[in-house]
Amino acid sequence: MILETKNLEFSYPDGTKAIDDISITIPEGKKVSFVGKNGSGKSTLFLLLNGTLKPKSGKVLFGGKEVNYSASGLRELRKKVGIVFQNSDDQLFAPTVYQDIAFGPLNLGYSKEEIERVVNQMLDHFGLQSLKDKPPHHLSGGQKKRVAIAGVLAMDPDIIILDEPLSNLDPVGADEILDILNELNGLGKTIIISTHDVDLAYQWSDYVYLLSSSKLINEGTPGFVFSNDEEVRNSALKSPFILDVYRELEKRWLAPGNAQPKDIPELVQLLRSIDLMRVEAGPEIEVGGCVNLGVLFGEFAKDGLYEAVNSRVLFKNDDGTAVVELNRRVLKPGAIYVYDMDSFDKDEFDKIIEEYDIDHIGAMGKKSKDIAENEGINVVCNSGVIDKSILNAITGSRCLIITSKGMVSHTAKRIREYIRNSGIRLVFGPVGKGATEIDSAGKEEGKEE
Repeated sequence: MILETKNLEFSYPDGTKAIDDISITIPEGKKVSFVGKNGSGKSTLFLLLNGTLKPKSGKVLFGGKEVNYSASGLRELRKKVGIVFQNSDDQLFAPTVYQDIAFGPLNLGYSKEEIERVVNQMLDHFGLQSLKDKPPHHLSGGQKKRVAIAGVLAMDPDIIILDEPLSNLDPVGADEILDILNELNGLGKTIIISTHDVDLAYQWSDYVYLLSSSKLINEGTPGFVFSNDEEVRNSALKSPFILDVYRELEKRWLAPGNAQPKDIPELVQLLRSIDLMRVEAGPEIEVGGCVNLGVLFGEFAKDGLYEAVNSRVLFKNDDGTAVVELNRRVLKPGAIYVYDMDSFDKDEFDKIIEEYDIDHIGAMGKKSKDIAENEGINVVCNSGVIDKSILNAITGSRCLIITSKGMVSHTAKRIREYIRNSGIRLVFGPVGKGATEIDSAGKEEGKEE
């Protein structure tokens, strides 16, 4: 456990109790959400976790050691535990973006050369080079948030804490910040966020803590925490939208029970639709028997090629036909490939598009989107990229996700999980000279006919 609290208590000078006997344990390398309505204690807890506030009683431990509240002890803690405030204006104060990002490394005693190297690395990574000489308060909300995260990351902390990271951002800006958080987690950083957005917590997190009235109400996987409707409602929150939709489908017998889909592809996979067809039936075909209808295409399968095997006969008509319930199997699904834009080469990229017959390109991360725009790459999807690529590949499309190193592993994990859980053998793999083998499981999950 990289970060822990034991029986933590904190009250403000006016007597308001903000944290009431909270004990948590946070594993290294995980994505953790603290969920609760405004005033539930999330922000105060975060200030305790990085030593900005000192608890009235209880302990905060980093790496198994109790926090030392001396000046040197706190300086060491904040090198390891960086915090990004909800309002970026509370964090950005230097005359320029460059100076703001350089502030942390400067205070840690980095040399001039090292500061320049680190800051330029952050500017490149977050797509901020063109803004480096601008005053931070002239930037948009999404740009300010990227500068604030870059300033924290410049100190290379093990843990990054973000208080309501998507507040006041438009959908595109929110997607960019989520891409950054997923990328940082893919690079090994422990990411902790606070939010009252239950949909974000449910879909994004590995682990969730539910807070209400300064107390810890529940904790566990997102599915476990949000399956307790009463606790969620009593905390002045609501169920995640995708769970509400699933439960309505379950009530109508359109989906199996006891599932917890976290995204659209998982939900679609659970749908239990009745697929009927009238077919010619010989006298040997009996009600309840199975027939193989071969390959369906055209007007019978407008979104791809399917093989209807073991389709069950429900009813026989006097005219020699039968009504069958189809059991369709995807005959040849499409493909999803991943290209690492950190090693972008225009000639190589164009060759990949032609060689792999790509017809759907999605871009993840600010850097990838900027390169695509500058190079005239026809990106058709820049939000919800993984889900939309899966849905397109199921119906035969050949998709390319362009992203950068930290997101390659995250993307691969999500797609492999879908392939494994759905049984649909999509072709998948990294492409291009920059897409090195991710791990021993980096081989394609499917093979082309």
